[in-house]
Amino acid sequence: MKKDTSRNTQLWNEDLAPTSAAQRTWRWYHFAALWVGMVVMVPGYTLAASLIKDGMSAPQAVLTVFLANVIILMPMLLIGHAGAKYGIPYAVLVRCSFGTKGAKIPALMRAIVACGWYGIQTWFGGEMIYTLVGVLLGHRLGGGPIGVLGINGVQLLSFLAFWAIEFWYITHGMIAIRSLETYTAPLKILVCFGLLAWVYHRAGGFGILLDQPSQFVIGGKMAGQFWMVFWPSLTAMIGFWATLALNIPDFTRFAKSQRDQVVGQAAGLPVPMALLAILAVLVTSATVVIYGKAIWNPITLASRMTGAGVLIAMIILVVDTISVNLAANLVGPAYDFSSLAPKHISYKRGGYITAAIGILMMPWKLLESTHGYIFTWIIGYSALLGPIAGILIVDYYLIRKTQLDADQLYLNDGKYSYGNGWNNIAIIALIVGILPNIPGFLYASFPDLFPDVGSVFRLIYTYAWFVGLTVAALVYGILMKRNVQPAIIINEKNPALPG
Repeated sequence: MKKDTSRNTQLWNEDLAPTSAAQRTWRWYHFAALWVGMVVMVPGYTLAASLIKDGMSAPQAVLTVFLANVIILMPMLLIGHAGAKYGIPYAVLVRCSFGTKGAKIPALMRAIVACGWYGIQTWFGGEMIYTLVGVLLGHRLGGGPIGVLGINGVQLLSFLAFWAIEFWYITHGMIAIRSLETYTAPLKILVCFGLLAWVYHRAGGFGILLDQPSQFVIGGKMAGQFWMVFWPSLTAMIGFWATLALNIPDFTRFAKSQRDQVVGQAAGLPVPMALLAILAVLVTSATVVIYGKAIWNPITLASRMTGAGVLIAMIILVVDTISVNLAANLVGPAYDFSSLAPKHISYKRGGYITAAIGILMMPWKLLESTHGYIFTWIIGYSALLGPIAGILIVDYYLIRKTQLDADQLYLNDGKYSYGNGWNNIAIIALIVGILPNIPGFLYASFPDLFPDVGSVFRLIYTYAWFVGLTVAALVYGILMKRNVQPAIIINEKNPALPG
């Protein structure tokens, strides 16, 4: 990126500029460690639990998780290609399809979703601290809820303490986050094996859940209903990483090579996610024998341990949640907010905004008031983000053949401004991609208020991410085919770096 930015201070700052060769230091093992670090987390652990509770057998649940992650890996690799090739973040990449001004819409949509997850994960982390202190002292802490907050004082202090720990990493930038993921990922793997050995020893095996058949077999409670559960479950599992599928260029822009991002992501996502699901099923199966009931939440399980075990388990869970939250829910919105006003908002300030919203949204209330937040929340936002992914992929691969003029992405009057800063075709495709899922979302979220939503719309919502991505991609591809000529790379000597 050229240093002369006199014409484009509304679109450029040091954090949004293409990464230099010196900044591209991430090798494949950094990406693999990043994904292992993000995969091994409390919500990921409980994914298999939700599927088994809905009637699947252990093998069916694990295979569903694995298949979903193989599917979502595809757009991650496709969209991540642009980050590795041109060194640009997601918030800049969307300018080539939505326009220099219109790009603020998909950037803000992705940022808001991430802020929601950031607050939720921070609340989980605070609950770990709250549980740990209570276990160590031998009794539950705190009194009645504080007024409108709805939580007690110790819960609030625990939440703020966890928030403060994360804030330290925000102030120290991407290098600190990468280091945290790189060094904690192997530790998490060791802990998983340690937990597996512990429950095996205590239970004398892995219990009874592994032997339980699917409830969809003939004579089962949900005989013949497998596909009715499988498709929305698959969509929810895909939606779980839908945010990362969009902003993966925020990480791949630091890749040493295209091969590093491809190999690292392929090694770090599908198989580890399936292994985590297996771990969850095995450990939970053993808890039936040890405690007389299935304990799917690792926080609850850790609180039942005694001595040094509970301390070690809770500390690891806290570190785990910090590393996941920063990588998955902080990096993306930090760049997204920066892109809204680059002259005034840096990456760090974007992180500060994300952290502030994480407090103001009072995530514990979101969890209390949203029934079935895992499926309603995840499928709901996947209906919003799927269309953006479809537009990005079609634009980058079919319209532009992966050829971008990086300098033009930072110019108000460049080819990606579309004259007025907006590509109306992308906006139309986004709206058309979202519309089919709105009735189903309203029914899923507020069934009492929208009881008359037709079965067709409910079925469409079952495939929300697929429908949104496909519809938006088709509309965008058809309308754009005769409207844009492929851009030419300026730096012919080194296509991996923009001029």
